[in-house]
Amino acid sequence: MLSDFELMRIHVNVLFRHDEENRITYVNEPPYDEAPRVFIGGTKDGYVVRYHRSLSEEVVNELEQTISSDNNPPLAEIICILNKDREINSIEVGPAYFFSGVKSSANRAVKVTSSNQEILLPNFPYTYEEFELKQPCYAIIQNGIAVSLCCSARQTDAAAEASLFTLEEYRGMGYGMEVANAWASDVQNQGKLALYRTSWDNFSSQSVAKKLQLSQYGIDIHIS
Repeated sequence: MLSDFELMRIHVNVLFRHDEENRITYVNEPPYDEAPRVFIGGTKDGYVVRYHRSLSEEVVNELEQTISSDNNPPLAEIICILNKDREINSIEVGPAYFFSGVKSSANRAVKVTSSNQEILLPNFPYTYEEFELKQPCYAIIQNGIAVSLCCSARQTDAAAEASLFTLEEYRGMGYGMEVANAWASDVQNQGKLALYRTSWDNFSSQSVAKKLQLSQYGIDIHIS
């Protein structure tokens, strides 16, 4: 059984690409945007911290001293250090989960393959364009098109992170749970961890995590 800290280390490698010095470079999905300046993954076992390759050694040393001096990294001090270097643009904070087990049950989710991927075009054109990178992919279909979808947002050989979305008019019908469970089952059958994350202000996404009975192993902090 992996510890929360080990899960977070796997998680950060799914989220971002790294250079030879273990600095983060780009978000690990198209269009490969710049990674945040600092990533902090908090768990009950400790913190996984990554710095963007653009940060100077001086700034990194100051951040390391600040973060290691406290069991709970002082976010206000971290922001002050980064602002001295360059003003920050955004801070994203939210819980990180994994699928600890997937219940087998009747499921209306359909696997999207190259033979039926046109069902994505009306509502999920981006997934259609990046189809090969989004596998596995499961959908609920209404009138011949996908209305609820779960696919891989980012992945490595060890784990995949879920991307889940249901059209507003089809919410409250259990579709999100069905496509998410189908996706997670497929990912686990490949020998990978199935991960899910969101932000604290995304209440609907947190509600889905609760209904899916996901296990929270940490908290993500992205400072850009």
